[in-house]
Amino acid sequence: MTTRGSRSEKVKRIFHQFDGNRDGGLSREEMSALVVAVNPRVKFSDEQISAILDEVFRTYAEFIDGDKGLTFDGLLRTYDDGAGDVDRDFDALGIEFNGDEASKGGSEASSSSITDERAVEAQKQQRTAAWAVSPNHGIVFDETWKLVDDLEILVKRLKSKQEKDGKLKVDNNNNVDAFSDAGWSRELGPSSDISDKRIYWEESSHDYAVFVKELGVLRSKADGARSREEAFDGHMAIGRVLYEHQLFKEALVSFKRACELQPTDVRPHFKAGNCLYVLGKYKESKDEFLLALEAAESGGNQWAYLLPQIYVNLGISLEGEGMVLSACEYYREAAILCPTHYRALKLLGSALFGVGEYRAAVKALEEAIYLKPDYADAHCDLASSLHAMGEDERAIEVFQRAIDLKPGHVDALYNLGGLYMDLGRFQRASEMYTRVLAVWPNHWRAQLNKAVSLLGAGETEEAKRALKEALKMTNRVELHDAVSHLKQLQKKKVKKGNSANEEGPFIVVEPSKFKTVGEKTTLRPDLAIALQIRAFQRVTRLWKCDVEALRREMRDNNVPVSYSGNGVPTKSIRRPNLEEILRRLLNVLKPETFQGAIKAINEKILSVLDDSGSGRVDLGMFYAVIAPLCGGHPDKRKRVAFDALLWKPENEGSSQITKMEAVKYIKLLRAIYIPSQGMSEMLEVHGETDDTSTVTFNQFLEMYDDSEWGFGIMSTVFKLETRDRNRHGNQVCSVCRYPIIGSRFKEVKTGFSLCNQCYSEGKIPPTFKQQEEYKFREYGSEVEAMKAKCVCFSMQSHKKPIAT
Repeated sequence: MTTRGSRSEKVKRIFHQFDGNRDGGLSREEMSALVVAVNPRVKFSDEQISAILDEVFRTYAEFIDGDKGLTFDGLLRTYDDGAGDVDRDFDALGIEFNGDEASKGGSEASSSSITDERAVEAQKQQRTAAWAVSPNHGIVFDETWKLVDDLEILVKRLKSKQEKDGKLKVDNNNNVDAFSDAGWSRELGPSSDISDKRIYWEESSHDYAVFVKELGVLRSKADGARSREEAFDGHMAIGRVLYEHQLFKEALVSFKRACELQPTDVRPHFKAGNCLYVLGKYKESKDEFLLALEAAESGGNQWAYLLPQIYVNLGISLEGEGMVLSACEYYREAAILCPTHYRALKLLGSALFGVGEYRAAVKALEEAIYLKPDYADAHCDLASSLHAMGEDERAIEVFQRAIDLKPGHVDALYNLGGLYMDLGRFQRASEMYTRVLAVWPNHWRAQLNKAVSLLGAGETEEAKRALKEALKMTNRVELHDAVSHLKQLQKKKVKKGNSANEEGPFIVVEPSKFKTVGEKTTLRPDLAIALQIRAFQRVTRLWKCDVEALRREMRDNNVPVSYSGNGVPTKSIRRPNLEEILRRLLNVLKPETFQGAIKAINEKILSVLDDSGSGRVDLGMFYAVIAPLCGGHPDKRKRVAFDALLWKPENEGSSQITKMEAVKYIKLLRAIYIPSQGMSEMLEVHGETDDTSTVTFNQFLEMYDDSEWGFGIMSTVFKLETRDRNRHGNQVCSVCRYPIIGSRFKEVKTGFSLCNQCYSEGKIPPTFKQQEEYKFREYGSEVEAMKAKCVCFSMQSHKKPIAT
């Protein structure tokens, strides 16, 4: 073991080697050269070096001699504190040293012991990760090195056996680098701890069981350390080695043990959170990061440098649960604490894009790119945001930049293909999807979109082949519909032949020419509005939330009363907190589906309810607005909407609401769900005089069901809910040629049929354009159509003259 005298002499030799101007201090430039020289296998960025130096100069401020920099005593103190390994650094620099030199520093260490030690340290240098010799996160106790050495041997043995038996699986396409993992410095880029290749260990093998047993022995040695601090050091080091080798389950055990030993230390909670995230346990990961955050905030400045990393990782864990609005809050905090944290800005921009706040997303992503111009992911999301805002030509340029930076960037290629499709540039779209498939051969959506783009480009045979390939990848019903659609188009093309008078696939007729037969047939304008509401309902999956769950939320969860600017008491709530409630209500949704729901709700509902941009929403009004779209009988939905209005502070304890509140609610419904008619009405709400009269539930129903001024459209939406899975045998729409699903609208004179969408848009086949008007009867199913046919046939038979 190196004695104090030899350590001091070695530190002095290191100090003098880098004190180039011999002023008795190491300036930032000289310290930078030292850090790089003693870590030859680590490639530091300028930001990392700067952060390391900030940390050293702040921690050892008492040893900073003005402009000269860190004194010799300061450098010696860094080594005494475990910030680095003197022998390892000395060997890395290749400085010669012998016993005589050591004795000059007051040591009597023999040259033979130094030689042996050097050999051991040289081995450490060859296999030690950068984290092990970094201050605050490195190995402090010498006994811990023995544990690390033994563990490396165990892992190497396990890897060798599993590779030999073919049990070790390596996935080159799965990047588990999920976090900006904090090492010594505030590392602002992706983690260097984990390889881009995901390793899957065969945990059920005998070899793995033996490894776990031997690992248990090492853990017992760590527990038997002389002090609690040394035991903590041992378990943290074991966890870091296991984490580096992607043995995440075992690493988690070590970090959890370290948490027990020092519950107020940030690092084990932080590392445990990382492990849990990689293992797909997002909620538990979030909980660990919250514990890390609590420890960091209560620890004063000691852990201040880690706060941006904790905020970022918390955000990523929340996104794993689908909680994008909440994630935005933490990314913002990270960016505020560390304005140069380009990854926090990129994640913030991506999350804002995910909730439909495109302008804010563009701003954050542009800042991230300014800090890191070669950030391909940021370019990709910036382009997507620009496309969403309608800036398509600029979006194409930015997508192309992302692809130039990373030619195999699947998201950039796929999204650029979608953009070209939107612009009608089908050939270019097909090329993009082909490139996606070259990188990811089983990407069925890319294969399907390639088929659609080829169809748009007029290459029918190629489209057919592409569809068949997509069918081999997945058996989803939309693919079968697409194949059927393609066949119908081919039949239509054959019938038309090469006629010179060939017209477009449809013409649009003015609404006044569309007439209905029978009271049950939906009017064309009503269907158009109802289809939009039903589309929103399906995207948000609100129909999966039983309306009684809203009632339980109101009954079981207290919301503090706050006061708005005009002094009116409200139960208002911040958007991220509202997202938590929605997660409870829609707990059956997968995270990615829930993200889509939040985006739609944020764009359509919250943007109207929070028109002032305060970030807060009246919870009672929100419940009332979503109640009509929840699951359950229509009458129940209306009752819960009324109860939500009663739940507001000004109506509590009453069985009636004010007429003004009812009018405001109806107008809000129309503004949100029927924006073409409702937004102008909303402008009138603020000008209404205070009407103190009240309305009962029955009076509320009359206002609600009014087809002209209320929300009577919901009866049509409910009809769509009950029919939108109904198929009509082999019946296809005469315009779009897709199989008819939902209602079928049959023109009674000529007999052609339309689907919901084409009927609502007023499309008819060009063959029948000469008619003055078109009379349609609606059929909810083929059974209804058959019954109507039988009744018609019966009536015709009764009209036949009686034979004499």
